[in-house]
Amino acid sequence: MGDRLRTLALTSGGLGFMRPAPGTWGSLPPPAAAFLLVLVGAPRGAIDGAMLAFVLVGSAACLALGSWGETRFGRKDASHIVADETAGQALVLMFLPLHAISTPLRAMLTMGGAFILFRVFDIIKPPPARGLQRLKGGLGVLIDDLLAGLYAAILLQAIVRLAWPAISGSGSGIPS
Repeated sequence: MGDRLRTLALTSGGLGFMRPAPGTWGSLPPPAAAFLLVLVGAPRGAIDGAMLAFVLVGSAACLALGSWGETRFGRKDASHIVADETAGQALVLMFLPLHAISTPLRAMLTMGGAFILFRVFDIIKPPPARGLQRLKGGLGVLIDDLLAGLYAAILLQAIVRLAWPAISGSGSGIPS
């Protein structure tokens, strides 16, 4: 694999070169893809499959090329490397309940909430995420973002399964 392809893999197709906040740009593909899948009427399984593909491809890029990327960009977990953000964000969007994506408005609220929650957890890096990012190579690049994705997924699931139904009293809790 040539340097250009390695760079494209680690920067999620070049999003890692976008400014400001390349990690935010790298987090956009999963919610955008999930929202488009909702708009075209794809079943939830297709959305989960697409998100799993983002997780696997982003994780594989980080694990296989992370050390090379750190050399290429001259620092540990360089801001240009955003395949980890893409993978972590996709993790948040897996296994959403059907009522959370049953209409475009509900899907937009869910995708927006997932995006914000992931970015917050990725930035604050609650324990043990901050410490684990010190691991060498691609694992250190990736693991904190997967943990941020897990934390955000747990909170998002709690919100869409528990809080929204309680607020609306309608069972779905999310506006139509």
